[in-house]
Amino acid sequence: MKNCERTELDIEKAAEFLELPPSKVSELIEKGNLKRNWDEYYDIYRFQGHAPHMEDGTVLIDHHGNFELVRGFPKIKRAMLLESAVLNNFRDIPSVAVEEKMNGYNVRVIEFRGKLIAFTRSGHVCPYSTERVQNFLKPDFFREHPDLVLYGEMTGPENPYVQKEIYGIESLDFFVFDIRYKNTGEALPVHQRRELADEYGFNQARLFGDFSINSAYSRITEIIRELGKEGREGVVIKDPAMVLQPVKYTCSESNCSDLRQAFKFYNEAGRDYLYSRVIREGFQSHEWAESEDEFRERCLRLGESILRPMKKTIEQVESGERISDEFRIRVKDRETIFKFRDYLDRFGLYIDLGEIERIGDEYVAEIRKMNKSTNDKTVAMLEGQLWS
Repeated sequence: MKNCERTELDIEKAAEFLELPPSKVSELIEKGNLKRNWDEYYDIYRFQGHAPHMEDGTVLIDHHGNFELVRGFPKIKRAMLLESAVLNNFRDIPSVAVEEKMNGYNVRVIEFRGKLIAFTRSGHVCPYSTERVQNFLKPDFFREHPDLVLYGEMTGPENPYVQKEIYGIESLDFFVFDIRYKNTGEALPVHQRRELADEYGFNQARLFGDFSINSAYSRITEIIRELGKEGREGVVIKDPAMVLQPVKYTCSESNCSDLRQAFKFYNEAGRDYLYSRVIREGFQSHEWAESEDEFRERCLRLGESILRPMKKTIEQVESGERISDEFRIRVKDRETIFKFRDYLDRFGLYIDLGEIERIGDEYVAEIRKMNKSTNDKTVAMLEGQLWS
């Protein structure tokens, strides 16, 4: 939409749609809990922080005074002790559906003014993800089901956030793990969703099967052990009807992989992020009643995932290197590379755009994300400053 066509939000109409007092909508805007998106997505607003009855990243779309919501993805709680978590959280149903939890980044996809767009978990429109979903999804789905939203995981090595080689993907791909209704956020039942996604040829997170509540623990434990050997993340355990809230459970190897990446940039990672992954290891080791040798192996894996990357970071900074996160993206429209760089710049990230190479009908760009906080902190410590 051109700047001259932009309209201001009609507070009264938006408040009526959201079933909130107009004063509350004005307050959300003033406090930054309801913000506009940028550029051609000026009429898309995102909820963040303390917004009533809204998941973070919920999106309000203004169609010239007519509104719709794309609800944020509900936070999935995590099982620490798997058996008791399954028995407690799913005690009122006979079985659970178990799907793979893929390791990438979460996006929601809708059609907006004739184009597919991809929202990040926080409700921003990511230019890179938006360009890539044009290759993965059939627009017919959204025209035939305008009231539905696709929720999925972007995964693969050419990923700006979580680079993974484990899925046999050359570049980047999109895997549907949920389909929900606009406005309400109500989810389609697992098997109905899978049938619908199959009908349109969408990739989906792997379904391991439906397991009775009494057998689920042993079956899921077997799955987790195998996924761990492959370096994969874990599973999501679901009520097949999608009435009860799902529960997630991860492999030890995935926890340690996260820690290796986080401790490379130790001053950027949140302490809750680091601490929670260590706690998971303790509970899993206890539940699996590991032998002393198995426990020692876990301790070594965990300790190395923390100390080895951090020690390497210190050595690199001491030698004069700047620590950075390097990744590659692949696009058809060269302009998308610069839009994505500007998008990352808006978040205050330090981006170094490297060589852009044309390969066939696509452009491949090398990008370095400079981790200023870890670099600066490490230099300070090496110079003798004290930790505070």
